[in-house]
Amino acid sequence: MDASKPSNIQSKASLKYQHGFGNEHESEALPGALPIGQFSPQRVALGLYTEQLSSTAFTAPRANNRRIWFYRIRPSVVQGKYEAYEQTRVITGPVTEIATPPDMLRWDPMAIPKNPTDFVDGLTTIAANGNAMAQYGMGIHLYAFNQSMHKRYFYCADGELLFIPEQGELLLRTECGPLQLQVGEIAVIPRGMKFAVDLLSDSARGYLCENYGTPFQLPERGPVGANGYANDRDFLYPCAFYEDIDQEMELVCKFAGRFYRASIDHSPLDVVAWTGNSAPYKYDLARFNVIGSVSFDHPDPSIYTVLSSPSTTVGIANIDFVIFPPRWVVTENTFRPPWYHRNVMAEYMGLIKGQYDAKPDGFVPGGSSLHNTMSPHGPEASVFEHASQVELVPDRYQGSLAFMLESRYIIQPTRWAMETPLRQSNYIDCWKDIKKQFEPD
Repeated sequence: MDASKPSNIQSKASLKYQHGFGNEHESEALPGALPIGQFSPQRVALGLYTEQLSSTAFTAPRANNRRIWFYRIRPSVVQGKYEAYEQTRVITGPVTEIATPPDMLRWDPMAIPKNPTDFVDGLTTIAANGNAMAQYGMGIHLYAFNQSMHKRYFYCADGELLFIPEQGELLLRTECGPLQLQVGEIAVIPRGMKFAVDLLSDSARGYLCENYGTPFQLPERGPVGANGYANDRDFLYPCAFYEDIDQEMELVCKFAGRFYRASIDHSPLDVVAWTGNSAPYKYDLARFNVIGSVSFDHPDPSIYTVLSSPSTTVGIANIDFVIFPPRWVVTENTFRPPWYHRNVMAEYMGLIKGQYDAKPDGFVPGGSSLHNTMSPHGPEASVFEHASQVELVPDRYQGSLAFMLESRYIIQPTRWAMETPLRQSNYIDCWKDIKKQFEPD
């Protein structure tokens, strides 16, 4: 494999991965590039430079501390001066351009652009919360693009990025190496890490969560014990693969809510070796080990949490990333769809494929909904009628995959989200046929 060429020439079958969530991984593309027994020798092998990327403060407790050491051809300081870059469809929390309504909201999918558009220019913010400058909350973006990033690279200083594909196949070229990503998988790129997004299909569409707060971690299992939910071994990390390319390139970054660009005369993905526990990773959602009730009642959706970003209050998340995957439902004498409820947590939902059981009409793959703090929601009238009368036999929910981003902070839709024709202005009507059934003795 010729390391002087861009890594997007690699075939999917050739990609190798390392296993284990948050492990102290290490990888080298050339033998001897990685120092042994120390991180910063006086002279690094092969004429490389040492550079550390810290995702947490130096003094964070060992269990929470995340950082990575790079051994690269040039340090990151070798670049041009930043200048403003126009990307006006991306908004950063707090959202101040429009008031946040208490209404239940839902949107149709965003169209794939007709003009050549890459990942950076194909981003649109639908909602955000918290405050990126204060490092809590999140941005929720949609992406839709039809062109690979050519001689262009990106990093986000405001938060780590969670990719949730809905259409198309991607190759994420990162400083740590490449990750191939398809529908049904997710990927996370740490705050500040440089990467490029290539298409392995004609176009791509999906969701992007920008986590301003504490990096995602695996939630505790509690009384479930040592196994189940998302298992550490199933998270995959890239192997080192460097680009040694001397050409005029462009580095785009998101910093303090704005976009900037700088010229750079080489590929910034020139890392020959690395070691650390803050590398990008991917996960196949089909590997999530679903735990559920085998007696009665509908358990809280928290049992489907894949990743969690904790807040300063124990037990209340900055962000929970929750999925609703294929599973058996066997509860007896139980209303099986989600119950009607009002929640202190704000809930943004997206549909990756299939049909969500509580919303058979109007909620389609690529679409999304927002049920904010204390806004009532639950199954529509037809779902209630069916679930209240149906014979309860073991039922296999299959062919569907939905997700939820849940947060302790009110989620604020952007002006675009409130004014776009994709917004379903009649969403509230899905509950209008709910009947009064009260029959006093």
